[in-house]
Amino acid sequence: MRAVVQVASAAQVEVDGEIVGQLPSSGLVVLLGITHEDDAATARKVAEKIWRLRILDGETSCESEHAPLLVVSQFTLYGSVRKGRRPSWTQAAPASHSEPLYEYFIEYLRSLGASVSSGVFGAMMQVSLTNSGPFTLWVDSADLP
Repeated sequence: MRAVVQVASAAQVEVDGEIVGQLPSSGLVVLLGITHEDDAATARKVAEKIWRLRILDGETSCESEHAPLLVVSQFTLYGSVRKGRRPSWTQAAPASHSEPLYEYFIEYLRSLGASVSSGVFGAMMQVSLTNSGPFTLWVDSADLP
């Protein structure tokens, strides 16, 4: 599982011109990619790491500040550009595997006490955000203990 985590002062996701998710205040935007080997344990590990990362103002976390998260599915995080000019998506899990884990990831964050909004899995989305800092991190489950 891979996540691009951005500290944002504002963010929203639109589908067909309608806002489907947004940050009500400063928080984190999480672009989430899922691969074939990921499971519920992986989702919990990554969610807990992001929830507790001390990356907000004053080296605080979403957990300590009750800051909101906007989670957006992003299979392209597993795109490979090693060969040719067209990315390969073979490392990205199919929707039948990734959609339930995406939903589980969101629900698990909520179970930790997080306020979470999201995009629409598989939809063509317009994501806009104001990256604060700018501050962007890459969280990869392969790098976590």
